[in-house]
Amino acid sequence: MPPRLDEYAQVARDLGVDAVALVPGPNFTRALGHSFMSNERPFLAVIPAEGPPAAIVPNLELKSWELVGFPGTTHDWRDQDGYMGAFRALAQSHPVRRLAVEGQVMRVFVHHALKAAMPDLEIIDAEREISGLRMVKTAEEIAALEEAIAISERALARVLEDVRPGQTETQVEHALIQALFAEGADGMAFPPIVAAGDNSARPHAHARADYAIQPGDALLFDFGATRHGFCADITRTVFIGQATEEARAVYDTVLRANLKGFEVTRAGVTAHEIDDAVTGVLEASPFADRIRTKTGHGLGRDVHEAPYIMRGNHMPLPAGTVYTNEPGLYGPGAFGVRIEDDVLVTETGCRSLTTFPKDLMIVG
Repeated sequence: MPPRLDEYAQVARDLGVDAVALVPGPNFTRALGHSFMSNERPFLAVIPAEGPPAAIVPNLELKSWELVGFPGTTHDWRDQDGYMGAFRALAQSHPVRRLAVEGQVMRVFVHHALKAAMPDLEIIDAEREISGLRMVKTAEEIAALEEAIAISERALARVLEDVRPGQTETQVEHALIQALFAEGADGMAFPPIVAAGDNSARPHAHARADYAIQPGDALLFDFGATRHGFCADITRTVFIGQATEEARAVYDTVLRANLKGFEVTRAGVTAHEIDDAVTGVLEASPFADRIRTKTGHGLGRDVHEAPYIMRGNHMPLPAGTVYTNEPGLYGPGAFGVRIEDDVLVTETGCRSLTTFPKDLMIVG
């Protein structure tokens, strides 16, 4: 079995189950080396603890499936016939009693089809174990992340040159999207957040078409390009024309928290310890009531993946982990500040994959 597939077979062996099932998404792409859409048609790869794998593939995808070089049995199905015949064929070729699945990705109708074909099947949520294989990045994967990040930073630099009072958030958002593609993005990691004034105090704000950016506003950008299947995730907060003393104090607090994250990160440190150190800086400030979020999350093929950098997560981070260091303070009705870097954990410490300046910036 190819090495990547054998990693999932080893997960099955470690969990004491008969097989692992993957559906289109980041784990599927990692395992098979090709990306497929998740839509109304069930698409499934089953990797047993021992023996060759099997797959359920929509017939219209067979030519693309040939590119995978799949080393097992393929059960295809046509829209005109429905997919249950393929699931019953899978039950015949690979009778399993215990199946580990991606709990955050597998959809209910696929779960039901498996149970209908194999009534005695026990389905186990192994999201942590399956997705955990993606946590340590290879040199090639780190290079893809760095490329996505560099594209994102060049796009932000372009946009900041032209930001002016009177523009709407949506106008700036559209300029950012155009700049991402102009700089070479394959796509966007997620719909970008461009939020000014009181909207910047909403951690997951949506750009407004009816709000003109004002002098003195905080203007928050949270966005990222994708490149070669990997996601950037960057946040910078700038100020339009001027920044009040309060804005400067809040910004300085968030920056000190961000820098504390770099100070404590090294291989073997836990996600809890990083968040405790970063959030501790915010809690010790006069703005502790503006804390809304944890420190960050893993980054790779998904924009949010393991590990989650939060108190209570005592997972030690191995070298090769990439996570987002993104402390923020959010004053409802006033403004918010977030500074986000993408951090590579190393044996001796860490390295910031983001290089965009973090000193307080006045634009427009």
